[in-house]
Amino acid sequence: MKRYIKLFPTLALAAAVTACADYKLEPFDVAKPESVAQYEYLSNYEPLKTYIDRAAHPNFHLGGAIAATDFNKKGVVYELITSNFDEMTAGNEMKYSSCVSDDGTMNFTTVGDFVENAREAGITIYGHTLAWHSQQNNKYLNSLIASTIIPAPPVEPVEEEVKYEDYSTYTSFPFYVMGYTPEFDGESLISRYPGEWYQYFVADGITAVPGDDYSVTICVKGSSEGTMNVQFGNWGALQDKQVSFGEDWSEVTIEYPGCPDITSAFVVFQPGTYEGEIRLKWLKVTHSYTPEVASDGGHCLIMSNPTMKDNNYNAQVFYKIATPFQTGVTYNFKAMAKATEAYTLSPFIQSSTTSDQQYPAGWNVGTEWTSISGSFTVDKDNTYDKFTFNIGTIVGDIYLDDVSIMAEGSTTNLINGGDFEDGLDAGWQIFEGDHSFRLSDDGQGYGGTGDQIVEMTPEEKKDTLTWAMDNWINGMMEATGGYVTAWDAVNEAISGADHDGDGIYDLQSASNVSASDAANNFYWQDYLGDIDYVRTVIRLAREHFAEHGGNAADLKLFINDYNLESDWDDNAKVKSLVEWINRWEADGVTKIDGIGSQMHVSCYLDENTQRSKEEHVVKMFEIMAASGKLVKISELDMGLVGLDGQDIPTEEVTYEQALRMADYYQFIIEKYFEIIPVSQQYGITQWCMTDSPANSGWRANSPVGLWDLNYNRKPAYGGFANGLAGEVIVVPYAPGEAAE
Repeated sequence: MKRYIKLFPTLALAAAVTACADYKLEPFDVAKPESVAQYEYLSNYEPLKTYIDRAAHPNFHLGGAIAATDFNKKGVVYELITSNFDEMTAGNEMKYSSCVSDDGTMNFTTVGDFVENAREAGITIYGHTLAWHSQQNNKYLNSLIASTIIPAPPVEPVEEEVKYEDYSTYTSFPFYVMGYTPEFDGESLISRYPGEWYQYFVADGITAVPGDDYSVTICVKGSSEGTMNVQFGNWGALQDKQVSFGEDWSEVTIEYPGCPDITSAFVVFQPGTYEGEIRLKWLKVTHSYTPEVASDGGHCLIMSNPTMKDNNYNAQVFYKIATPFQTGVTYNFKAMAKATEAYTLSPFIQSSTTSDQQYPAGWNVGTEWTSISGSFTVDKDNTYDKFTFNIGTIVGDIYLDDVSIMAEGSTTNLINGGDFEDGLDAGWQIFEGDHSFRLSDDGQGYGGTGDQIVEMTPEEKKDTLTWAMDNWINGMMEATGGYVTAWDAVNEAISGADHDGDGIYDLQSASNVSASDAANNFYWQDYLGDIDYVRTVIRLAREHFAEHGGNAADLKLFINDYNLESDWDDNAKVKSLVEWINRWEADGVTKIDGIGSQMHVSCYLDENTQRSKEEHVVKMFEIMAASGKLVKISELDMGLVGLDGQDIPTEEVTYEQALRMADYYQFIIEKYFEIIPVSQQYGITQWCMTDSPANSGWRANSPVGLWDLNYNRKPAYGGFANGLAGEVIVVPYAPGEAAE
């Protein structure tokens, strides 16, 4: 039975303005809605949660998503949530990046306050989210699995003698004369004081290297103790040092660090005011330097793409191996790589004879040489014979050196000439396009640094990240103390494509997303594995929930995803998700309690499109009902799309269009109750309380709320309430009909 209440048109305008403001909220300024009388019917609705028939739907949770920080303020948002909902989801504050710092320390202060305020208000929390690839602390997680660089042993400086003069061999002065000529006595060079002005060469033609360190050592004595200046360098670039000597022969060393920018040097004595006799038996000049440890870079492979392509796969360079990869065999890939700009290098293996493809994980490559490595196990029948790189979304060059692909346990490199020192093997090829590959010039390849780079094995990375996941989930469960009994255990795991041809969509991976997504996200599944990723999260959640005060029987763990209602692929994503759940649970230990469908939908003004959308909402519910799992609409919100296929901004939505959105809300909620068995009905969460501001990062300037930005109820509120009640509570005025 439907209950109809139509408002009398004599209601005062002022009453209409204030009556639409939401239940239990304190007075505040609101904008006057256009055609206010048309919206008067909304004042006759009660809070949303009052329309749930608890006897018919005993386990149903009506949720709203908000910022935990806003709820903790106990202001307008607090009143809105506690008045209308019995459960809430924190938009961001319970996600990994909100709690984990760059050094791995965790801060759950906001989460703890959120839990205590929820407990005090008697409202439950739906946890969002334990595992996801987005909003992770990439810096910390990547640091955990980074290569270990063992510095090369320090290289000891080399001291090289570059000049030696034995003055016992001279009978005449061999150097340029600067006004004074020393004498020789068959044992030494002798100078006698002619006046303060005198100076003379003692060595010349010394090979010099700018910046290096030099030492001059002399065997010297005087007729009495004294000092003199000793100059090293060349004209305009001399270094002066003072030397002391005595009456007995002694060896004196003078240091000249950082040779000036010269290539030839000399040594000059300037005795100055010393009035005695100076004797010099011999002189030695040594050059000190540290040898470089880097080897010659040699050649490498350069892959070039001169223009941005629409898709990464529109430019491909591949290596065709002589014998196809073998089914079930694990292969290890390793190379040194760099690029002219930061880039995510995405490889895949494919067949020359079929359309089969398989996607190993990709790598983030910077502008300096870095080691990249990975493993893949072949899943098809001996047909894959090409290892391919997608390079369509970089405008520039990618450099590869020391490339190897080896079967597990083998030392045979399937890439012939992977060091490229003998040129390019004929196995390297491209598909048609303006992109290319070439052999680099000599010296452009990777020469090494002398450091030892130790890569973690795939097993070590998996073990390390399992520890990190354990630490995170344990911390969150400790912070919530058993109060949060339902969670998005894994969020958005399923991709939108079937690359391996097994009939279901693959999991998301750095290898099958855009370069920017691969760089900005952290795909745990690439390291933990498609199966163990989810099994690990489920296991750790159950263990730590019980450890920290939770009743194990109360815990409900969901796999949450978007586009499950998709009509363009006939609900292929939800079908894939159900199959993945079967695979994850195939061990007989892992238990997944429910499926969360985000349902970020739009109402289409094109009737044919809207009809298709509604049909596939029904199909989605039917598929989820057949799964036997709990079903939750986890993030419901709604935009509006015009006949031109473009989103209609909030300020342009007409009253008639708002009513159509209300009808769609009612349709979705009624179909949920109609199709999903009572025992599987977990609940529905509205993701956007209000319309999205123009500067929002989520569906900006879209009419996605049940309330407007001033917390006035919208027709969407009425449609939502009607869906919960299973009947029309209040019949709105028809478009054009208004109070007089």
